[in-house]
Amino acid sequence: MTHPADPWPAPRPTGPVHGSVRVPGSKSLTNRYLVLAALAEGPSRLRGVLDSRDSRLMIQALTALGASITEVAPGTVEVVPVPDGGPQTPAEGLTIDCGLAGTVMRFVPPLAALASGPVRFTGDEAALVRPMGPILDGLAALGIRVDGPGTESGPLPFTVHGRGTDGVEGGRIEVDASGSSQFISALLLVAPRLRRGLHLVHTGASVPSPEHIGMTVAVLRRCGVGVDDSVPGQWKVSPGPIRALDTAVEPDLSNAGPFLAVAVATGGTVSVPDWPAQTTQIGDRWRSILPAFGATVEFAPAAADGGTTGTLTVIGSRGADGRPRITGPGEIHGTAELAPTAAALCLLADGPGRLTGIGHLRGHETDRLTALATETQRLGGTVEEGPDYLAFPGTADGPGGAAGPGGAAPLHGATLETYEDHRMATFAAVLGVVVPDVSVRDIATTAKTMPDFPGMWTDLVVGRDGSGT
Repeated sequence: MTHPADPWPAPRPTGPVHGSVRVPGSKSLTNRYLVLAALAEGPSRLRGVLDSRDSRLMIQALTALGASITEVAPGTVEVVPVPDGGPQTPAEGLTIDCGLAGTVMRFVPPLAALASGPVRFTGDEAALVRPMGPILDGLAALGIRVDGPGTESGPLPFTVHGRGTDGVEGGRIEVDASGSSQFISALLLVAPRLRRGLHLVHTGASVPSPEHIGMTVAVLRRCGVGVDDSVPGQWKVSPGPIRALDTAVEPDLSNAGPFLAVAVATGGTVSVPDWPAQTTQIGDRWRSILPAFGATVEFAPAAADGGTTGTLTVIGSRGADGRPRITGPGEIHGTAELAPTAAALCLLADGPGRLTGIGHLRGHETDRLTALATETQRLGGTVEEGPDYLAFPGTADGPGGAAGPGGAAPLHGATLETYEDHRMATFAAVLGVVVPDVSVRDIATTAKTMPDFPGMWTDLVVGRDGSGT
């Protein structure tokens, strides 16, 4: 039996992988729906809710602030919102553990501004260095007192002194959200409960992962909230009630990426059912990213729901000799949280790949650019790390190939570090499908968004009994 602290041997198939994977609900949507349901005018029912560390931390935070969240069936929760007067806190205040969840440490402090007293925020050691400045600046602009930041290394811990729902005026504020789209989403989610609503102006040059802001706007509108985003870089949210929800959470398309990458890496075929035909999730970019690596992507609408969902299938390419063929993708801009999986495929490709516009990933669970470069070198690979890009030379003939252009050498086995980052763990798992003797330290970190990733991965790659697919 493997001890949780032991490195996890990444399963490696003996040939092309063919299979289907049903991925859990979207973390991004789950936590947005939970926040809005906690502020709604009546009870909500959410189906397909993700059960992971991040979603549990969000549920714990909202429960501490006065919401009641009950699982009424597997994957289905009923949310009774916080009292009409806003979140209630004891006189001595309360403490919320953010763990390493960006959505909790950024979405909940603005909600705590509506509370009746002080709310202290803390988290894992790795969370203490994650950027929080624009959220704290936004709260200050709204007249909210924040004690902190509390450490020499970063913003957490800090205390938000709530003023109640009648005490936060709202109006026009400016923030620089160049470091994370979550800074904007966090303030938009509570905006309807501010007396004058919110006119939020982004002062930076651009916002990474704009799909996540589009997601926030979409769920606000679904709850009957008026949002004007007609002026680029500005959002006007009208004050008013938040309608209760009865809705299903889409599967997490970002988390589908590593499984789809198995098809590309092995020249196989992998399908994901329940893929939404239209979505605000950034993971829908896999439809355009994976063909850059030579794969074919097909979407088959489901007749049962009129084509609002369907099955996405990725078919990996093979050369004349039957071996997997992963083409160098050239430049791919703005992969955001998809970058670790895209980087794994770049390492296996037969030509160069360059992931650009990803500098904000330095402020995620870890500095992902440096982590990806470090682990690439641990495998014997070659990468150029820039301020906001990673460049890979590619190998001469793809997976297992000889030294290629730019001096790229064949990859070799290694025990890869995860840095408490779930996407670094899945990066390693994808490489382990092709590179012999890859092990992953702390595979359990994938529970942040996928509680049973090791089991799901083993089922797909080699079958539960290890006999292959």
